[in-house]
Amino acid sequence: MATRRKFDIVIFGATGFTGGLTAEYLARNAGSKLRWALAGRSEAKLKLVRERLVEINPALADLDLLQADVDDVDSIKEIAGSSKVVITTVGPYIRYGEPLVAACAAAGTDYVDLTGEPEFVDLMWLRYHELARSTGARIVNCCGFDSIPHDLGAYFTVQQLPQDVPLKVEGFVRAGGTFSGGTLHSAVTAFSRLREYEKVRKARRDREGYPVDRKISSTRQRIHYQRELGAWAVPMPTIDPQMVRRSAVADDRYGPSFSYGHYVLVKKIVRVAALVGGVGAIFAGAQIKFTREQLLKLKAPGDGPDEAQRQKGWFRVRFIGQGGGKKVVTEVSGGDPGYGETSKMLAESALCLAQDRLPRKAGVVTPAQAMGGALIERLQAAGISFKVLES
Repeated sequence: MATRRKFDIVIFGATGFTGGLTAEYLARNAGSKLRWALAGRSEAKLKLVRERLVEINPALADLDLLQADVDDVDSIKEIAGSSKVVITTVGPYIRYGEPLVAACAAAGTDYVDLTGEPEFVDLMWLRYHELARSTGARIVNCCGFDSIPHDLGAYFTVQQLPQDVPLKVEGFVRAGGTFSGGTLHSAVTAFSRLREYEKVRKARRDREGYPVDRKISSTRQRIHYQRELGAWAVPMPTIDPQMVRRSAVADDRYGPSFSYGHYVLVKKIVRVAALVGGVGAIFAGAQIKFTREQLLKLKAPGDGPDEAQRQKGWFRVRFIGQGGGKKVVTEVSGGDPGYGETSKMLAESALCLAQDRLPRKAGVVTPAQAMGGALIERLQAAGISFKVLES
């Protein structure tokens, strides 16, 4: 990656809901030396975002604005070539994400997004991992609530356990908050493309293979009552456990054998039924064009919770790790998971790549692979807690 570019960070999709929150976070926290810019399709909307940022930080009156569209390849290449790191919040990523990944991989530019779409992540690995490795680009997916607390939380837990022994870690999620239109559109799109994803998943598995001398797997995941935590544990059909396992594949510190399970915690059994039924209904509706379109009309992509709603949001992820005769319990916690903390995680990931001394692990990589302990330190300083509860 080139050491000197015009910008340290460019936010692509700055006029969207989460893109705007990410820009506000940088305006408050990035400091005066960061060279950054906003990018999006509409110059008029970018100017409105900049006006909002100036109210936070008057020094941003001349913040650069870059017009760019995923359908204009040259404009995307210009963004990638001008910045050390590009943040993108433009989803669903399976529809709009590839041009920017391709441009960053070719230019040796680091890239972060907040996708939770397994098909997109695997497809980008298939198409651009080797190119990114050759240019030194770090393509880091899932830098929001999917999957920072879980990927880094499992990484943090592993550091508390003995080395060179089989390890087992389970993550249990509790959260409160509302969701945006962008999250809804990404989820419905992903549910509607399971056949396509299965082909991509198999292609990646066949090309990537398995570790020769280590075993990385999932635990036997089922709905069960977790007495230690006083709640029902329901397996979560998210990208998070895949990201954790991929971090484990890449790092011998996870031991010669590593297994991971991922659950959402629900207090009452009636709510378990409601949760399973609700996810099932959205999944079924996503398979049919008419109902899929109706689901997508529930919220527009740019809609999201207001500040008062975000202030009420919270999350806690409890990890139980075991290995070598030792048991540890850790916790990652913070505020509004979907937007307040997601924009923080995304911005701090970009700052970490742009400013911190990190091991050079290029390619399509996980947050733990790319940034590990350096990002944990940043997030702790920014108010997201990583702590050991029992050891």
